Amino acid sequence: MNPSTISSGPQVGEAAPDFDLAAHPTGRVKLADFHGKKNVILAFYPKDDTPGCTREMCAFSADLDQFAGFGTAVFGVSFDDTNSHADFAEKHNLEIPLLTDTAGKVASAYGATRPGADYADRVLFVIDKQGIVRHIHHGMPTNLTLLQALEGLN
Repeated sequence: MNPSTISSGPQVGEAAPDFDLAAHPTGRVKLADFHGKKNVILAFYPKDDTPGCTREMCAFSADLDQFAGFGTAVFGVSFDDTNSHADFAEKHNLEIPLLTDTAGKVASAYGATRPGADYADRVLFVIDKQGIVRHIHHGMPTNLTLLQALEGLN
C-alpha cells in the first residue's frame, strides 16, 4: 500500500481523533470513555466476512485475554452496519466488539480510507490511555507484534 494514496490521519505521538460509534453486540463506543482507563486498539478493516478480515478478527477474538492483560480494549471498525456485524460475529463466534462507521467519517479522520472509497483500508492504531497514538500498522500485523507494541504503555 502506498502511503501517499491514503488520506492524512494522526501520526505516532499525536492525539487520536475522538469517535462515537454504534457497536456490536450493543451500545456505542466512545474513545473518550477509555481515557485514563485503557489502551485502545482500533483496527480498521475493509469488509465483514471476507477471508482476510475474518482471519484478522478471529485472531483478535482468540487473544482478547492477552490484550486485556495489557489493559487494552480491541475494536474492529468497518463501513458495515450493525446487522452485518451481527451476522459476521455470529458466523465466526467473534468476541471482539465491531464498530459501525457507515459514513466513513471516523476512517477518514484516521486516514484509513482513500477519497471516494466505499470501504476502510486495513490499518490499525494503538492508542494509549491518554489518547495518544503510539503505533500505526498498515496491513495485517500479528498479535505478537501488537502485544510487543503494548509493552510499556501501562
